Amino acid sequence: MTNTVEKEYLAKRQLKRGSAGWLLLAGLGVSYVISGDFAGWNFGIAEAGWGGFALAAGLMALMYLALVLSLAEMSAAMPVAGGGYSFARQVMGPFGGYLTGLAVLIEYTLAPAAIVIFIGAAVEELLGINGPWVYALFYAVFVGIHLAGVGEALKAMMVISTLAVLAILGTALALIGDFDAAKLFDIAPSAVAGASEVLPFGWYGVWAALPFAMWLFLAVEGVPLAAEEARDPTRDMPKAIIGAMLFLLFTAVLVIFLLAGAAGASVIGASGVPLVDALKATGSEQLATAINVLGLAGLIASFFSVIYGYSRLVFALSRAGYLPRVLSLTSGRKTPTWALIAPGVFGFLVSLTGEGDLMLAMAVVGATISYALMALSHILLRIKRPDLPRPYRTPGGVLTSSLALLLALVALTGVYAFDPRAFNYTLVLFAGGLGYYLLYARNHLVAKSADEELRLILEAQSETDADSTTQSESESLALATGLSKA
Repeated sequence: MTNTVEKEYLAKRQLKRGSAGWLLLAGLGVSYVISGDFAGWNFGIAEAGWGGFALAAGLMALMYLALVLSLAEMSAAMPVAGGGYSFARQVMGPFGGYLTGLAVLIEYTLAPAAIVIFIGAAVEELLGINGPWVYALFYAVFVGIHLAGVGEALKAMMVISTLAVLAILGTALALIGDFDAAKLFDIAPSAVAGASEVLPFGWYGVWAALPFAMWLFLAVEGVPLAAEEARDPTRDMPKAIIGAMLFLLFTAVLVIFLLAGAAGASVIGASGVPLVDALKATGSEQLATAINVLGLAGLIASFFSVIYGYSRLVFALSRAGYLPRVLSLTSGRKTPTWALIAPGVFGFLVSLTGEGDLMLAMAVVGATISYALMALSHILLRIKRPDLPRPYRTPGGVLTSSLALLLALVALTGVYAFDPRAFNYTLVLFAGGLGYYLLYARNHLVAKSADEELRLILEAQSETDADSTTQSESESLALATGLSKA
């Protein structure tokens, strides 16, 4: 492209800057994940017993914390919408960037398909209706809200997430008086090697429980996807993603300990709605009904926010030329129209399978691969780009990101231990995506390097801001002239 074409190209692909402060961004991080506190994680207790699941959850919490601290540094140093894809491309080149982006894309397009299936089940329990029309309605409504503008979408997410958080806190307060540590270990040891009262299914159970433990934090890494819409990304990004992670650690501790400690590990491990069943088991029937309704808010919060995440990722990949360029065109409201609609259509079609558990497991495969590549990006950036300005620096440096890398690879094998089918299906998606890159996309990239792409984006943003300022000044001058004549 010539310089003129580059400016014209990027001018049509601009997000609305300054739309979110760190608190809204932290709320986005919580929204991504909050549905995981309501259901899904608890099936890990059925795989490993409470003690085994608590160990798996501790390992995954450590992995996410190390990853988040690494992402905080990279997102402040490179505040662009691609998140992990942009970080990887900066140090591993176009192929490494695409591989990371593809992994995140698989996670972020399959996760909402799984969540909308769970939403359908919740709607059926409350209203007696379910099926494709329910899935289509939720996709249409929430993609539509995102099309209205990022500020409106993030504020709506904040309200929905607040309702979900209140449900978790209310449940915790109701159950705390019924906590009995003995109930945590009410699953009898099995006959497998290494089984005990604490690990009733041995160490294999801990391994198989890792994907369920991830559900308590899955997608918090998506906060940097909003970097180009932050007010002050160099300060807001680290505060937002770390703040979201710390809050999610708090809610995870509440549900892991109080639900099983009040109702019993065996009850919670088999429950489709663990918060509701824990309240019913302790006699709080009326509160259980209210929490059942608010549980739907938790699912909606995550569904809503992951739609935001996939749209910004698709936008960034398309703008760089990795995906069809039409997907990065933005509307007058500076929202990526086709990056919202196209993955939504794909997710709806996938949801028609009705296999939410399979979609979720496949999303976890994509997530763990992306985590490993993002952690590796942090390590390589520290080694190859020590001169890169870093407004925030990861505590522990490469030791922290090396820990995230190691645990991500362990978690990836855990998916295979639980569901080899999901593992293999995801590899098929990777093969298709890599084929597209090798046969077409690598020859149609917008910039030759990540540095060049970042420079073009920042220049286009500066020119857009300057044009907006000039237009605003001209309008003010015209208004003042008109008033003086009047």
